[in-house]
Amino acid sequence: MATQFVEQIIEDPFGRAQKVAVNLHESPLAWLHARGHLSERHYLAGDRLRADWEKAGLGPRITMRWDAAPGRQRGAGAVEPGLAQLSARERFDGAIRAAGPGLADVLWRVVCAGEGLVAAEKALGWPSRAGKLVLTLALDRVAGWYRV
Repeated sequence: MATQFVEQIIEDPFGRAQKVAVNLHESPLAWLHARGHLSERHYLAGDRLRADWEKAGLGPRITMRWDAAPGRQRGAGAVEPGLAQLSARERFDGAIRAAGPGLADVLWRVVCAGEGLVAAEKALGWPSRAGKLVLTLALDRVAGWYRV
């Protein structure tokens, strides 16, 4: 997959507009990990949470699902999509409960919704640079839940 950069104007923590190049294929979680702001354990926990969120079908859909079309043949031993989806939903809900109230908000915004830390801090009404600390605490709890 080719890297795709676009120029965006964002507001820095001091309220000044800055022009930055944004890689559209890199999640905020991957960005933080690549720059040493998250440990491998925290990154893996966040990646598992995001994967469960996607498997559970909790994200927005823009097209119809064809994988469960009537009459479609499944191989022997294949997991029913409903069961896999329910299992992922249970894991996701358990991980969010493990993070706890107050930590789950930033966790969902950054890991699942792909929102940047600055945008998440602003949306939650937090001071600048508080998001990274809270996200790290939340990912630590989620890593314990997933036994990473």
